[in-house]
Amino acid sequence: MASPRPLNIIHVFRSPVGGLFRHVLDLAQGQIGRGHRVGMIVSNLTGGARADAQLAEIAPQLALGLTRIPMRRELHPGDIAAVRRVRQEVARHQADVLHGHGAKGGAYARLTPTAAPVVRAYTPHGGSLLFGHDTLAGKVYLNLERLLMLRRTLYLFESEYSATMFRNKIGTPRGLVRVVHNGVGTCDFAPIAIEPDATDLVFLGELRPIKGIDVLLDALASLHRRGRVITLSVIGDGPSADDLRRKAADNGVAQAVRFLGPMAGRAALAKGHVMVVPSRMESLPYVVLEAAAASKPLIATRVGGIGEILGPQAGRLIPSDDAPALAAAIMRVLDDPALAAEEARILNQRIAAQFSADVMVDNILAGYREAMSPAAAQMVTAH
Repeated sequence: MASPRPLNIIHVFRSPVGGLFRHVLDLAQGQIGRGHRVGMIVSNLTGGARADAQLAEIAPQLALGLTRIPMRRELHPGDIAAVRRVRQEVARHQADVLHGHGAKGGAYARLTPTAAPVVRAYTPHGGSLLFGHDTLAGKVYLNLERLLMLRRTLYLFESEYSATMFRNKIGTPRGLVRVVHNGVGTCDFAPIAIEPDATDLVFLGELRPIKGIDVLLDALASLHRRGRVITLSVIGDGPSADDLRRKAADNGVAQAVRFLGPMAGRAALAKGHVMVVPSRMESLPYVVLEAAAASKPLIATRVGGIGEILGPQAGRLIPSDDAPALAAAIMRVLDDPALAAEEARILNQRIAAQFSADVMVDNILAGYREAMSPAAAQMVTAH
């Protein structure tokens, strides 16, 4: 039997930061390694120097090119020009698949008109699912998602949680629906040498309210008042950076907390002994997968798909927005390092067996192929 022909795949997304960016980079490199022609369309308004460097590194491998255009987080008149540019790139490269990531990328992938049939794939990565119907913004974005469901789409949810949340908040998607967990590669399992000046805890992620860093600072303050001075490295950047620095000072823990800029996940893991993920909302966070792959002791909240990652260990997750519970979890891990190390070892084995980047790439490609089959083509391809 002849091998399937290589596909022309374009990934479109707004923000080259965080887990979404890690996912797209891993996916694109895996697709290129399997002989497919890949391109990216990404915003030029966000990301910073580190994102620019990562995009410059992968650009020579992108047979369909790297296109950077203005994309704004909110609805904006510039979205019309952006959709027009996406249409031009799809036509120029005769794309077989237009894969949108996040709310904005997913909207562009579904709204872009094309002269020839194209598989339109959508991975939310949280995105609009982080909103609720109780706010004006939530009503707007969730209703837009409901309208976009009219566009035939291949839905590739990164967690069962996201798939369930989509159905509950928006409705049952039209088209094919597949859950494909994020995955990590062999390099993520290499041992990490902890730096001599490593802090007790390390946080890695975007500095914004849903990440719950303010709750972590409250937990540290409560421990400080009880005579336990716990040190923390906060790694990343974002709109809450200045507020969090002020909160650390107001809480009396500024001397125990160091704010470091964005850096690669493995470099960040060397900055602290225990990874803390105090999020209020998540989908299937790479930071948890990376920490587990590196056998890093982990404290995390019971949100999103984190329970899917921990599996049998999900019972040790803590409630979000609960500083006392977080403080107790910190004490538990720091006071019993042998138990923490054993939990990390068990979780490492689970990640190696069930959250492989190769499996992620193969399953997403299988989704594309299924969407292109005659039986499914009318469900997920459109002009």
